[in-house]
Amino acid sequence: MKWQTKWMAGTLAVTMGLISGATHAEEDSFLTLGAGYEFSTGKYGTTSNTDIVTIPLTALYESGPWSLKLTVPYLRITGVGDVIVSSRSGGMHGTSTTTTTTVTKSTTRSGLGDIATMLTYNLYSGEDFESGIDLSGRIKFGTASTTLGTGENDYAVQMLFYHDVGNFTPSIMFGYEMLGSTDQLPLNNVFYGSVGSSYSFSDQVGVGAEYKYSQRASATAAEQRELTLYANYQIGTDVFLRGYLMKGYTTGSPDSGYGLSLAAVF
Repeated sequence: MKWQTKWMAGTLAVTMGLISGATHAEEDSFLTLGAGYEFSTGKYGTTSNTDIVTIPLTALYESGPWSLKLTVPYLRITGVGDVIVSSRSGGMHGTSTTTTTTVTKSTTRSGLGDIATMLTYNLYSGEDFESGIDLSGRIKFGTASTTLGTGENDYAVQMLFYHDVGNFTPSIMFGYEMLGSTDQLPLNNVFYGSVGSSYSFSDQVGVGAEYKYSQRASATAAEQRELTLYANYQIGTDVFLRGYLMKGYTTGSPDSGYGLSLAAVF
């Protein structure tokens, strides 16, 4: 099993972690529990920074080619203006912003974020699981207050392609998301995707990079373009640590960010 390739989908490494490997051959079932800390900051087209802290708790159940993931995030947003956390591209640090606000004083909002579920099916696995195609469907429920999210459900479908080339594992992902829209916050459906590659130094240590893109979701929001560099380390037999650094390249993305997550397989 190559745990290095299982973090390559991006935001939380555990999502793709149990898709490949011996689980397919043996039809075994696994439960993975994880927790993380993510911080991002950006101006999002305004004159001052908005800081966002996300603490996601995750549970992933995998059996054969199927996996089901649940993410429950706690959010803390500090800044001037109206910035809401998005589930776009499957990550919890993506954000969008409106351009009209009368707030001039920095405020802090915190609470439960939008709970998300993702069901994944491995459509294809090559010999020795060196390549694969995964199809995923995702629902983000509007469980956050309207000061932290849109209050609406979002629905997405995506496909991930990956293939080992020696110690490298390049990947590409395409997705389409139907965003919940309201009269107060009209949003458009968006296409999104990513390209990336991971490198395995050993069965315990790996690094990688991923570039994400998402269309603009409204007339007052910008497209998202982000580069993430990450490293993962196997602490014990069934415990995995991952850290990342992120850089945004549009006003729809954070200027910068970082995160750390820990996951254990049972």
